[in-house]
Amino acid sequence: MDILGDLHRPVDVDALAKNPEVDLSLASGFHGFFLGFNVRTFPWNSLELRRSAWQALPRERMVRDLFAGYAEPLSTFLPPVSPYFEPDVTAYPHDPEAAKKRLADAGWTWGPDGILVSPEGKKIPPQKILSPTASSAPTTAEIAVRMAEALSSIGIPVEAEPMDFSTMISRLDERDFQMYVLAWQMTRDPDSLYAFYSSKMDIRGGYNMPGISDPKLDEVLDRLRFAPDEPSARKAASEAQKLLSDLVPVVPVYSRYTISAVSKQWKGTLVTERVTADNTWSLLAMEPASGPMRPLYLVQADEPRSLNPFTSSSAYDWQILGLIYDSLIAVHPYTLETIPWLAREWDIRTEKGPDGPRTVLTFRLREGVTWHDGKPLTARDAAFTYEILKKNSVPRYFDNVNNIESIETPDDSTLVVTMKNVSFWHLHRVGGLSIFPRHILENVKDWRSWLPASEKHPGDPDLTLLVGSGPFIFREYRPGEYVRMTGSGSFWLGRTR
Repeated sequence: MDILGDLHRPVDVDALAKNPEVDLSLASGFHGFFLGFNVRTFPWNSLELRRSAWQALPRERMVRDLFAGYAEPLSTFLPPVSPYFEPDVTAYPHDPEAAKKRLADAGWTWGPDGILVSPEGKKIPPQKILSPTASSAPTTAEIAVRMAEALSSIGIPVEAEPMDFSTMISRLDERDFQMYVLAWQMTRDPDSLYAFYSSKMDIRGGYNMPGISDPKLDEVLDRLRFAPDEPSARKAASEAQKLLSDLVPVVPVYSRYTISAVSKQWKGTLVTERVTADNTWSLLAMEPASGPMRPLYLVQADEPRSLNPFTSSSAYDWQILGLIYDSLIAVHPYTLETIPWLAREWDIRTEKGPDGPRTVLTFRLREGVTWHDGKPLTARDAAFTYEILKKNSVPRYFDNVNNIESIETPDDSTLVVTMKNVSFWHLHRVGGLSIFPRHILENVKDWRSWLPASEKHPGDPDLTLLVGSGPFIFREYRPGEYVRMTGSGSFWLGRTR
């Protein structure tokens, strides 16, 4: 292996730190790990039970024991590295006795077997925490076991249920669960809170997995989602985090640092305070420290799920898909500012619409960009991408495209997207979407079951239908063995090998 990312076990970090043939990099990341509840049904529709569960968890001890300083306990719903992090929220410090008192004060009792009984006389049935297996995510599996023990100690009968990660995601998408543990890699924008906790996002495959629905929270999240400027966004983000700490749809557990290891046989990696070496910028620039170019081996922690860009939500899929597809804008790895990508420039204006002010985004695309099969990439590809995502209400992209009012392409290099309203985030949400090739998508009959990595390209036997415009071309996926990609010699930013 040449690159090993997503390191989190101290024993692995310590061992690699002693290896003279390896360089390590560490950065504060937008990572958050949570225990989630299905709040739609008993028993987790009880607010006091969720608050007590938070108090019962020895979060600090788990983080200390399992991460040895490479992570920090998380007490709110955005990681500390976020510029919108709000530390002043309701606290539920570890105190099992206080958790029991909270429940007793709310009318809960304990049966002869020690199991909690609700004020209405309903006994809590056995609960399962869905988690990945120890073979694929050993620390996560261990945390699930420890959580089950802590919750059982206050009368909630819980066991961990490890399973294949793809199966787990399917269960979460279908809302077939009681509890789960899951990490999110969030972004620089706090409006991810809208995606995770707005009642509008409690749809099949949507990111509001807990099913939280609260009118006041929805109102604040709407203000966050449609904030006209940064001060308004900052105020709404603060309010949202405080409300979420009161409502407890999930329990924040920890935020860990991003750590990666790279063989010293390679040079050219990019590392910043927020980005470790296992990033796309590095892959674009890396070359052997000596000798001719050779294959680069990057380790994936688990199998891709489907490599369907419409439905894939796991980081393992997007570690691959993110190298194949491109977006109109990108994020500067040092400053987190928005920079041109497929769009060489853009402008944003606010105009009067039939229902009030609205935002108009005009993107001017680079000329000469091609898809991996040689066909030209134009503004019409971007327009078709947005249209198909909106028409089908694709859950993964729902809140990106839901507020699009119209899309126009005056010419091949100009894209005009008119939004229904005004939001500080419209540029990021629309411009940050992956752009897909129209000539491929218009032949897809069922976007939900589409498996582009398994279908041969009709015009090029060396390609599949997983065709993008990014720096790397997908070649094949052998489950249990590898995903193979090659550099795109026609990539617009520069030749990749």
